[in-house]
Amino acid sequence: MNEKTILLVEDNSDDEALTIRALKMNNLLNKVVVARDGAEAVDFLFGTGSFAGRDSIHLPELVLLDLNLPKLSGLEVLRRIRSDEHTQLLPVVILTTSDEDRDRIDSYRLGANSYIEKPVNFEAFSKAVRQLGIYWLALNVGPPVNNGSL
Repeated sequence: MNEKTILLVEDNSDDEALTIRALKMNNLLNKVVVARDGAEAVDFLFGTGSFAGRDSIHLPELVLLDLNLPKLSGLEVLRRIRSDEHTQLLPVVILTTSDEDRDRIDSYRLGANSYIEKPVNFEAFSKAVRQLGIYWLALNVGPPVNNGSL
């Protein structure tokens, strides 16, 4: 998988569209895979369910994870990511509207790499997405999780 892929886990179609639009406007991606609930995100990452047969050795460069999701919460998705040897080092950025201290504490305790509150207006949101994309997709050098060396 040579192109940089982002797994966007977002159940709100407006937030999904805004995130994809902001990423495209800032030329920060080749491919976005969208999971609209926590179970779908887990299925994508582990090649199960509707993604059975997908070669799960190829992981996204980054997971943008909302917390308030149907089926499995974002915290449960994060827990599953961190509990599996293959995905435990995958960069996960919480991208949520929650400003609750408990959500931030739980996210970091479970191993989130970053916690970003979604700005309300599109200009601020686009700027936040640009900055996180530049950092996580251009500047950050992560572990070699995509080539199966772990």
